[in-house]
Amino acid sequence: MSQNVHVLSIETIEKMKQYYHKSLTSTPQGAIFRAKTKDAVITAYRSGKVLFQGSNPLVESEKWVNIQGLQANESKAQKSKATTIYTPPETLFSSSHIGSDEAGTGDYFGPITVACAYVTSSQISLLKELGVKDSKNLTDDTILKLAKEIANLRIPYSLLILHNPKYNTLQKRGWSQGKMKAMLHHHAINNLLKKIGDKAYDGILIDQFCEPGIYKRHIASEQGVLPNKTYFMTKAESYSIAVAAGSIIARASFVKEMDKLSEEIGFELKKGASKKVDQTIARIIREKGEESLNSCAKTHFANTQKARQYL
Repeated sequence: MSQNVHVLSIETIEKMKQYYHKSLTSTPQGAIFRAKTKDAVITAYRSGKVLFQGSNPLVESEKWVNIQGLQANESKAQKSKATTIYTPPETLFSSSHIGSDEAGTGDYFGPITVACAYVTSSQISLLKELGVKDSKNLTDDTILKLAKEIANLRIPYSLLILHNPKYNTLQKRGWSQGKMKAMLHHHAINNLLKKIGDKAYDGILIDQFCEPGIYKRHIASEQGVLPNKTYFMTKAESYSIAVAAGSIIARASFVKEMDKLSEEIGFELKKGASKKVDQTIARIIREKGEESLNSCAKTHFANTQKARQYL
């Protein structure tokens, strides 16, 4: 089995996900989607890496990668990542800073939640002792507990929730999920900057989901301006306690919102975008009517169509 690895923009990966919507399979942890064609299995990760593997992966990779870059591999891609003005300095992780992250973007059911937190240098060791780290490595119960402890420490934060009806309206208006996330991060950060007033901070770190230039274009389209000392980094929650705190707050909110929606629907809504989700969608359509999906789901996801096989 041969394989290629390429680093693509999140915008391209979102287009790929829609393109392969009829070929999607179960998504592994840390991935945005996995699709299987007769020539290759395509797995796209949040870091921007896309793995093409199978009998003839070039057939699929050529659709998305510039012809001159077809021979690029993972090590070459890593070497090409030059330091830019958006790369956080190493000193940021041990200093007072703001970190921002989101939850719910790959889940069919539930909203998108974005949270950013302001953590001082003196609070970093305490948060580490409490167990604050990348929320993807924590259970939901632990996340809910840690979110309470973060709140008890009176760490300033801002939380925004994009509920499903508004999400679906924006999507039909032509907004990509990338633009929605950019605007949520932008508003959450501005809200937090107002909260902390003149308190000192060495930078703002956003868990990178698209190239900084694309992020800037998204917020500029709505008259937004990138604050000074804003940095972007993939897997930032593994390095920054502030991003990890934001990640936990965002995930805890998503979990609570899912519980509320499950109660409103009358049965448990599954997280993620798996076959179980498709079966749950079919049940909702049968018992509540398809229009009810607008209140609890991201209806443009391929799962809406895939669920019809269970009707």
